[in-house]
Amino acid sequence: MAEVLPLDALPALLLGILLGVLVAAWVGAWRARRQAPAPHSAPGTTATTPRPIQPATSPVGSDSLSGASRTIYEEVIDAVREIVFRTDSEGRFIFLNRAWETTTAYPVAASLGKRLVEFLHPDDRAAARESLQQLLGGDAPEYHGQYRLLMRKGEICWIEVTARLVSRGDTAPNARSLVGTIDDISIRKVAEMSLRNINQELEARVRVRTAELEASNRELEAFSYSVSHDLRAPLRSINGFARILEDELAPHLDASTRSHLERIRRAARQMGYLIDKLIELARFTRHNLRKENVNLSEIAIQIIDDLRAEDPDRMVDVEITSDLMATADRTLMRVVLQNLLRNAWKFTARREQARITFHGSIEESRRVFCISDNGVGFDMAFVGNLFRPFNRLHDESEFAGSGIGLANVQRIIERHGGRIWAQSTPGKGASFFFTLDR
Repeated sequence: MAEVLPLDALPALLLGILLGVLVAAWVGAWRARRQAPAPHSAPGTTATTPRPIQPATSPVGSDSLSGASRTIYEEVIDAVREIVFRTDSEGRFIFLNRAWETTTAYPVAASLGKRLVEFLHPDDRAAARESLQQLLGGDAPEYHGQYRLLMRKGEICWIEVTARLVSRGDTAPNARSLVGTIDDISIRKVAEMSLRNINQELEARVRVRTAELEASNRELEAFSYSVSHDLRAPLRSINGFARILEDELAPHLDASTRSHLERIRRAARQMGYLIDKLIELARFTRHNLRKENVNLSEIAIQIIDDLRAEDPDRMVDVEITSDLMATADRTLMRVVLQNLLRNAWKFTARREQARITFHGSIEESRRVFCISDNGVGFDMAFVGNLFRPFNRLHDESEFAGSGIGLANVQRIIERHGGRIWAQSTPGKGASFFFTLDR
């Protein structure tokens, strides 16, 4: 079964046929000259053979061809999909293949004798004329340019012109000409323009979203200022007046009234504490990331040392893998490890043999860090509430806390392009996994 020639091999095949025709024609002409008898001439004179005049529509390289060889040569040139052209020393067309008429709808005969710039868009003519004149003047060996060509029916197509100077060894200006190709690149240009428009639209959307984000940040800053100043004033008043009442009416207060006043003051302090945590959450959202190589193991060791100093009577077995490195913001990673390790320390408080580990692993080409403990754990049915602000899975009477720490951790991890998740079994501890890149 015959093998089908791929389309991308056609130019090479045509070039091979063309070279074979040229070589065969040259060899035939050389043999004919050797076998032909010399013409008669007068004594003392040299016989000469008149040189035929090249037709105006002869392509380059066909001067020595005749008969069947010339026909094959021209058929090959006409089969080329790109426009093949040749000009005279003034830049006027003296040869065009059939692709010219197929592409532009201008008849070849009517186009010969005209310059390429006459067919171009008016805005492109000056640049094309200057470049082609420089090429004819010998200032450059080749030229490549893209222009808009006005077709016969009024449409505009984009073309790519590739031309080179041909002088046949003669340095006279009138002996120079241009040969080259013209390729229709309209489809490619349309694709480039569409891509450019898409990029511009995306850039515009990014600018709009950036402006919206900046406006949201300004609103958040205004809210934080309002919370930190406007809401603190009434809380201070509530706490202060409750204390005054307690001090001035102390001899007349019974146990129940004193308890009510203490609950008022405790609620005011708790409200102030939650306001501080809310402002902290907003601050982490706005914090500018300054990524660097961070040794997470060293930070974890420092936090554990602080926890041991705060609670020296506790015996906790802590295992930290050495040199756990990450590219992250050092300040924010301290906040992450502070929250996770303090939670592990807190929720293992009822264990006689408490254990906390911090290690890393590689999963699907990504570095995964894990902090585990053997504390009270939690029910995985409520894991969706774990990272929500002010959502607690344990009663505050059992384990104190604000309910904002893990929300801060999640925001910091996500700002680093990572994610955090947890696994736990009630009564058997919990493990928190996180990554720092996508």
